[in-house]
Amino acid sequence: MRRVVVDASIVVKWFLEEPYSGEALELRDDYIRGRLSIAVPSLLFYEVLNAVKHSGVYSEEEVEEVGRAIDKYGFDLYELRGKYKLEAVKVAVEEDVTVYDASYVALAKHLKTVFYTADEELVRKFPGIALHIKDYGRHVRARG
Repeated sequence: MRRVVVDASIVVKWFLEEPYSGEALELRDDYIRGRLSIAVPSLLFYEVLNAVKHSGVYSEEEVEEVGRAIDKYGFDLYELRGKYKLEAVKVAVEEDVTVYDASYVALAKHLKTVFYTADEELVRKFPGIALHIKDYGRHVRARG
């Protein structure tokens, strides 16, 4: 089974209607069907809940429910420690990105996989590692 990393910009699209939500939901559905596994830094939970809260779409109770829903997905969760932490710092400094963004890149490098994002800057800075979610269906078909 193929493992991928996703960033918060993807998981947020599971709860908010945004550009490329359809592709993000397709990735989610492939995960639910067991076609791929998802690894994330623990930071993802903070970022998703913060985005959902600030969207103004959900009440406090509904944001809490989003938090419970995210837990149920059972992602492979990684804490920023050891070699993974050192790689994240290196990526952040060398590529002038936040440690938050670097944590996704570093995790994908650590796991020797790719990560999906809606962040155009990350896709430009990390070709071959960061893939734009708009291309998810094409990537999946290309892999067979």
